[in-house]
This record gives sequence, C-alpha cells and structure tokens, in this order.
Amino acid sequence: MEDNLIKDIAGSLLPILFAITMHEVAHGWAALMLGDKTAARMGRLSLNPIHHIDPIGTVLVPSLSYLFGGFLFGWAKPVPVNFGRLRNPRRDSALVALAGPMANLLMAIGWALMVRLAHAVDIENLSAPLAYMGERGIGFNLVLMLLNLLPILPLDGGRIVSALLPPRVSYRYDATEQYGMLIMLVLIAIPGLLGVILGPPMAIFLSLMSLFAGLPG
Repeated sequence: MEDNLIKDIAGSLLPILFAITMHEVAHGWAALMLGDKTAARMGRLSLNPIHHIDPIGTVLVPSLSYLFGGFLFGWAKPVPVNFGRLRNPRRDSALVALAGPMANLLMAIGWALMVRLAHAVDIENLSAPLAYMGERGIGFNLVLMLLNLLPILPLDGGRIVSALLPPRVSYRYDATEQYGMLIMLVLIAIPGLLGVILGPPMAIFLSLMSLFAGLPG
C-alpha cells in the first residue's frame, strides 16, 4: 500500500503543478493580450509553481480531500485581473476566464501524446513511469477544466456566464458569488454528486484523449 501511495504521489506531483501553474498563467497572458498588465507587473506570468501555490488551496485542502474523500479538490492563488482595463470588459472577461480551462485541455492533449510516445519507444524502466504520469496528467487536467467550467462563481464557468448574461441579470447573478464556495463544498460533501455532474463530459473527453494516446477507447 505504501509503495502504491509513493508511486501515486511521484506520478501525480508534476502533472498537478503543471496543471495549476499553466491554468493561472493562461489567465494572466489572456488578460495581458487583451489590455490588462496587472498580472505581468506582479510577476504572476511566471512558470515557477511557487508563484501560484496557495498554502490552503493547493496543499492543505487537496491533501485532506484526497485522504478522506478520494477526490482531489483545490485551487491555486488566483491571478489578479483588473477587468476595467480590458479593452472590452464584458467580452474580454469571458475570454480571460476561458483561457484557464482551455490551457488544461491543451495540456491534457500534450500528456496524451506523451503516453503515446511512452508506449511507442518502450524503454525499460522509463516507458511505464512516463505513461503513468501521462495518464495522471490527462485526468488532472480534464477534472480541473470541467470543474472550473461549472457555472458557479467565482469559477471560470461562472465568469463566462456572467459575461454572456444581459447586464441586469448579470448583476444579480454576480451576487451569488458569496455563496460559491459553500455550493462547491455541498457538491463535494454529497457522495457521488460531482461524479454525476462531471461524469458524462469526463467520459467523452477521456475517449478523445485515448485517441490521442493511441489507446483503446
């Protein structure tokens, strides 16, 4: 059991760090391209995971959720964005929010290609660990992408919905942000609920990743 735990941690650490780092950097780069330099000025466009780690959301909460619930849930330190500095605040705020999940999708594809390469080269003592790490990378990035696309503020999906709604409706919808974390905790606390919500889209994306990885669907 200890060997499996060590294997799991060793194969998961790098994919997790890449997933949360690239997610946040993507938000910052999108904001920069659309007119807001806040994240760049604060040094948050760095690929160094240390700049994005939140002691509670990136370390404590994921550890506890994994140990007690078997589900990895957490967050990184949000990249600061001044939406008022964006060239088209309503449209661009949606694009900035979408950038994070799309970065995770691209990383999932990248990990899938690494799995394909690992199986193709078949190097002793190297291919199996790389394939395992790639599979973990696929899973983590897809979960992070789908979780963030839930239409709950302050998640990215909530930001996208807010930007698409008419201004008056959006204003009322934004008021639900104060309950966002409570809603997420309820979703996690009810056994199987997140699985029911994320399961169908997760199955579709996993099938697509299997194609990229050259594995049976």
